[in-house]
Amino acid sequence: MKRRDFITLLGGAAAAWPVVARAQQSERMRYIGYFSGRSPEAEAPIRVPFLKALEELGFAAGRNFAIEYRFAEGDDERLPMLAAELVRRQVAMLVATDRPSASAAKAATATIPIVFTSGFDPVRLGLVASFNRPGGNATGVSLLTGDLGPKRLGLLRELLPKQSTIAFVVNANSALTPYQVQEMQAAAQAVGQPLLVVSVGTEEEVDKAFATMAERNVAGVLYGASLFFQVISERLVALAAHYRIPALYEWREFVTAGGLMSYSTDRNEVGREAGIYAGRILKGEKPADLPVVQSSRFEFVINLKTAKALDLDLPLHLLQHADEVIE
Repeated sequence: MKRRDFITLLGGAAAAWPVVARAQQSERMRYIGYFSGRSPEAEAPIRVPFLKALEELGFAAGRNFAIEYRFAEGDDERLPMLAAELVRRQVAMLVATDRPSASAAKAATATIPIVFTSGFDPVRLGLVASFNRPGGNATGVSLLTGDLGPKRLGLLRELLPKQSTIAFVVNANSALTPYQVQEMQAAAQAVGQPLLVVSVGTEEEVDKAFATMAERNVAGVLYGASLFFQVISERLVALAAHYRIPALYEWREFVTAGGLMSYSTDRNEVGREAGIYAGRILKGEKPADLPVVQSSRFEFVINLKTAKALDLDLPLHLLQHADEVIE
């Protein structure tokens, strides 16, 4: 090879190095810290559409991003520790998919971008300055599921005899339980509905609570919004079946597992919206510029097989109102 040709080849290769370097940099591995108060199994209805939305935006797990997962298994007190651990890992983003996790993420960092989903007003929780202008390092999706208690009460009352007692089961370890109890008591009082508030904090207390509800001859049971209840969903469904108590749950997964009814937002939509925001932030947008998304889709699900097992005659208008009837 002539010296002149060698120099030309060398110069061309050198010119190509920055291009290669930029390509490698654009495909560099970034880590997302994804944590939740649920269990991995209970998290799936949000996690799956979240990952699918990221993939549609060009982010493939193992190629240009990876996820550090943490799950508190229904124990809210573990969440600050999990958030702090992920911050120490210097992740590029925190994804917190419930109200307690979102609060823990916000307390752990004022600089790392946060994408949250929350069943309670994120402004009142201090996560953002406003829905339209979050103004800080956090944005996400507001589900408003924590405010659906009165709606669930109305749906369950349509099945039960007038003036029969309904139990409202709440998590004794949740910081927002007093708010939920106050809201539900006001809703029950407004329609003259006898309400028995039952507070539980462990699985053993749940077992005792059902025995007590059976002794008190409650006609039906509602649940407050709680990550703990999502983690022990199969146990709650089994106990309701054992004591033959009609129950209305927070999420459709309870109904697909054999529960009677649920009323909630669409978690597939919630996970997808969170994934879209995570992708946009990875592409360079700032949380402060992304308005909080308000979940707009709700779903009422009925398990007809369970209704028959409980000898319930479901009103036609209730069945017509359902978004899904499982047979």
